[in-house]
Amino acid sequence: MTTPNNHSTAPGGLGRRGLLKYSAGAGVLAATLSRQSTAAPSITPDIDSAAWSPEYVRSIAGTLTVDTAAECAKVVPLNHAGRLTYWYVGPNEASPRLDHVIDAQFWAAFAKTYPNITVEKQSYTYDQILDKLRTAALGNAAPMVARLMLLWSPELAAKGFLHELRPEDVGYPTTEFWPAAMKSVTWRGKTYGVPTNNETMALIWNAAIFQAAGLDPEKPPATWDDLVAYSKLIKQKTGKNGYGLVARRNAGNTPYRFMPQCWAYGGGALDEAAAHPDYKTVTIANAGSNAALQASYDMYVRDKSVPVSALTNTQVENQDPFIAGQLAMMISHPSEYAIMVDRANRVTGEDRQTADAVVANMRYGLIPKGPARRAVVFGGWNAHIFNPAVVEGKLDLDAARAFVAFMTGPEWSTKLAWTGSNPGNTRGFRTTWMQQRLEQIRFLDVTTSMLTSGIPFPVIPESGEIMNIVVPDMLQNALTGRMSVAAAADQGSAEPGLIQCRITLCPPQRWVLNTHERARYPPPAESGRVDGVALEGVASAIEAPEQVRPGHFADARPQGCETGHAGVD
Repeated sequence: MTTPNNHSTAPGGLGRRGLLKYSAGAGVLAATLSRQSTAAPSITPDIDSAAWSPEYVRSIAGTLTVDTAAECAKVVPLNHAGRLTYWYVGPNEASPRLDHVIDAQFWAAFAKTYPNITVEKQSYTYDQILDKLRTAALGNAAPMVARLMLLWSPELAAKGFLHELRPEDVGYPTTEFWPAAMKSVTWRGKTYGVPTNNETMALIWNAAIFQAAGLDPEKPPATWDDLVAYSKLIKQKTGKNGYGLVARRNAGNTPYRFMPQCWAYGGGALDEAAAHPDYKTVTIANAGSNAALQASYDMYVRDKSVPVSALTNTQVENQDPFIAGQLAMMISHPSEYAIMVDRANRVTGEDRQTADAVVANMRYGLIPKGPARRAVVFGGWNAHIFNPAVVEGKLDLDAARAFVAFMTGPEWSTKLAWTGSNPGNTRGFRTTWMQQRLEQIRFLDVTTSMLTSGIPFPVIPESGEIMNIVVPDMLQNALTGRMSVAAAADQGSAEPGLIQCRITLCPPQRWVLNTHERARYPPPAESGRVDGVALEGVASAIEAPEQVRPGHFADARPQGCETGHAGVD
């Protein structure tokens, strides 16, 4: 439900050498983040972090009763008459059937709670919505509210697209939400959203393939080194692929699976795995990152124990071989079980027998640990209200607040996360709905117990490009043999010499124009490019990067930026 199948990022490249350049400039930016991330997110006050485990998650479920309408009425009267526009990534053909059912129930329940609010909703695919929002906001045609993956929040806030929004604005204390989730909606000391759901993934394996390879069918690999060895043994003994490696460029599935491995070995992109990261230090070339990359290389090149199509695979491409009994291990959400059940129900004959056997032999366990730690990406989604200046029409703030309050309360943050995530509002863990989920969804307690091992991606606007372009490029360069493992991890000499930076990347956000160009700001609407902007001379400072249209000032650079050209998006 949260793991992306295809994550499109902003235009404009940030090469690995650019990442090294970036670290120097990131100090100013990082200072504004007030050391926002932690290596393992602490739990909210009413949850015992020391006891957090599958057993503890089950023990607290069903201990809380919630009246959603009464809670929302304290924020916005239930008779409020208004209009709301909303964009989100809704269920699609790959989603479990239950996701479609719950989505329909949500809209019916909101209409019953707020019958006088008219909602105009639009569902986009994961790889569409961010670019759609960028374009819409630049054209003052953004929706009032959107539900977006947490990786995107810093960029949109930095560009001025978002309205300030705290949990308290919709009736909930900030302490009801995971600290790591709140960091994802915080930019320069201000809060721009409310978490809707948060989750972590787990290792999934086929016990029957383990047994056929001579492995204990009920025991997953304890370490990443073990996983490499298991994958090799499975390939040798059964001819089947051991691990569902994912290395596709510009696809969110890749960093969601590689970064836990990288962090486990002591690596990273920046210093996001540190207890108090400042995002000044690049760790993508350290010994831990080298070790993680070497492990992937060993599986793909040396052992040939993973799909040869891994370079273009997302998690979706792992599903067919897994349900066919041809893949032993993969990393995913609890929703993967529901997806496999659905797939089994859609086939007949011998294929049905095989699929049923795979479902019966599915097991979930903790993601392997490494020499440094056990780690997993702390993922999730956030609800945002957009800045009135970029919203199409007039922002109905009360309608927006009513909707966010309804969506992020303990009831619907639990229900909307039913098959593959967890409630963003941590009171949801105590509800009867969470209790029902645990009873209905196999292995949910395992993935939930990984939350305390969660590490958020760097809370910076460029996180999406770092994770979905820089990290996969490193993998691709090593696995294809374009570079050695060491060269790929060490930023690679084959990267282009011209490294682009972007407005949100190189603080301070002051663009240098010579005197004759001042009259051309703001840029002419929807026209082409303004090229040849001088990089020196008497300057006027432009402090409103959100007003700059894509492609404009393509040859300008931020004042103080060391990387030359700048592509603005």
